[in-house]
Amino acid sequence: MKVLKVDHIGIAVKSLDESLKFYQDMLGLDLQGTEVVEEQKVKVAFLPVGDSELELLESTDPDGPIAKFIEKKGAGLQHVALRVENIEEAIAEMIEKGVKMIDEKPRYGAGGAKIAFCHPKSTNGVLLELSERV
Repeated sequence: MKVLKVDHIGIAVKSLDESLKFYQDMLGLDLQGTEVVEEQKVKVAFLPVGDSELELLESTDPDGPIAKFIEKKGAGLQHVALRVENIEEAIAEMIEKGVKMIDEKPRYGAGGAKIAFCHPKSTNGVLLELSERV
């Protein structure tokens, strides 16, 4: 598996509008756009930072994974995404090495990426996303 870079850092927020005030007004980051990912019950705001980006994640459903995350742990850092060259090969290698995968097949992620999550129990407590962008 070839890891190319940190693709993005996912941050769970209660309100994109409120959170964007901080990231735009206080940090001076530019909003690249937003996207609703129905499959994951989330609205995502993209804020580029150098070669990577911050993704602010707001739940669109009280039963969505981001809403459950915030309920359990509070708003804040939710996951770290690493860009990989080939997602299918990366998943296979992780499984071969004994890493428990939440996704054993790629699924659609924000920004048109193919993604798969590694279970935090296999990554020292970090929700790690593998991401391939074309």
